[in-house]
Amino acid sequence: MFSVYRITYMRIISTKIPGLKVIQSKNNNDSRGFFRENYKKKFFKNKNFVFGCVSKSKKNVIRGLHLQTKFPQDKYVSVLQGAVMDVVVDLRKGSKTFGKNFKIILSAKNAKSVFVPAGFAHGFIGLKKENIVYYTCTNYRSKKDEVGISWNDRDLDIKWPTKHPIVSPKDRKNLKFKEFKKLYIKKN
Repeated sequence: MFSVYRITYMRIISTKIPGLKVIQSKNNNDSRGFFRENYKKKFFKNKNFVFGCVSKSKKNVIRGLHLQTKFPQDKYVSVLQGAVMDVVVDLRKGSKTFGKNFKIILSAKNAKSVFVPAGFAHGFIGLKKENIVYYTCTNYRSKKDEVGISWNDRDLDIKWPTKHPIVSPKDRKNLKFKEFKKLYIKKN
């Protein structure tokens, strides 16, 4: 005996930050687990995703806030196992929402993903014992062009749901938001 999945759906939801989108999918569950459509090219016709990554994080691990300066990436972020609070910060020069952050819970259960346009810093915190995040990007990783902004910068005022964050030595050295603006947002 086999199961026939009902037609699944994906819905694109705009946020208050132009270009930033939430993608609501649906898990089709049965006794074996679930099946989910996670990405459809027709919703991103002018995007060419060329590079994919998977990260596994424990609870309270904070990764970010990261971006690339010379080879900016659009990112499509989904959670395959567990849950994360995903955070993005608009760093697009001239944007009306420059410096504003957006937070969303992405989980295997809620079947939400997020499309993050180039020019945003991205990070997340693991909320469950084990969290597996998949993201695909429109540009390859360029290690020498990576920049990080401090996850706990007071000017960004991001409320992280932990008192005991686990942060990599590299991310502990990330720039303050004011330093980032001085170095990368040049006045005309």
